[in-house]
Amino acid sequence: MPSPQQARAQASAITSGRTGPETEVSPTSRLRTLFDGPRLSPGQRRIAQYLIENITEAAFLSITDLAERVGVSQPSVTRFAAAVGFSGYPALRERLQSIALGALAGGPAADEANRSNELQAAVDAEIDNLENLRRDFADPDQVIDVGRQLSQSTPLTVLGLRISASLAEYFAYAARRVHPDVRLVTRGGSVAYDALLQSREAGGTWVLAFSMPRHAQETLTAVRVARSAGLKVALITDLALGPWADEADAVFSSGTGSRLVFDSYAAPGVMAAALLQAMTDAGPERTQARLEEYEQIAEQHQFFLRE
Repeated sequence: MPSPQQARAQASAITSGRTGPETEVSPTSRLRTLFDGPRLSPGQRRIAQYLIENITEAAFLSITDLAERVGVSQPSVTRFAAAVGFSGYPALRERLQSIALGALAGGPAADEANRSNELQAAVDAEIDNLENLRRDFADPDQVIDVGRQLSQSTPLTVLGLRISASLAEYFAYAARRVHPDVRLVTRGGSVAYDALLQSREAGGTWVLAFSMPRHAQETLTAVRVARSAGLKVALITDLALGPWADEADAVFSSGTGSRLVFDSYAAPGVMAAALLQAMTDAGPERTQARLEEYEQIAEQHQFFLRE
């Protein structure tokens, strides 16, 4: 009889394409699609990131107000609009307003007056993050493809520094159940560089990196080292745009909860679990064999309490 984890691996395989009745795309996904194509300057990326994070308000700002909020000049906003394919800021704002109005019509307003307390507000914010992620998963093809690539990379390196280490440890712990060689890197500097270079020398092709706020400079440096060594990088982060996203071969952006003193990571955690699922789907025979072997060892050495 399969263990609960084996049963979940067998029953929850991801299917490709938009098979469900709901195909609504989240506002953040629509904006990423709008802004991801052109190569943006650092100032233009700041404008894009501000719009993504504040779409329901920013879509109705004048060019003067938007420039002031972001801390750039009005000509910079005009050049940004042209860079992303619009004749000027009015045309861009018209598109932003249609996206914002669709977002407002799609669910209840997050009015502070309706929130009972800060703890409930924090949960509500995470629910919003998960709803956006759910919309992103309407088309899971990128998750499926990258999960297959991670599964085939031997060794597979998982990188998470500072606050991101907890997510990296979770992913690496679970991935070792279905992958023969997972290497976890949670220390930066030369230690990380050594691990990345050794992984490439051993035949590895991919690194999965986590970058959560506050984003560590050493994470960006490590990602660049990985790329220079010939490794491809998949990145789970809260930023759709920026230097981290520019350096990665595949970016999975999901919001973090920021209502409390320390951030919470419900959506990035689900994103990590989705990639794990895609890895198990990529090699069902290997997955089954490794899970069976692990269950035998766990039973032999009594790793877990009997339930």
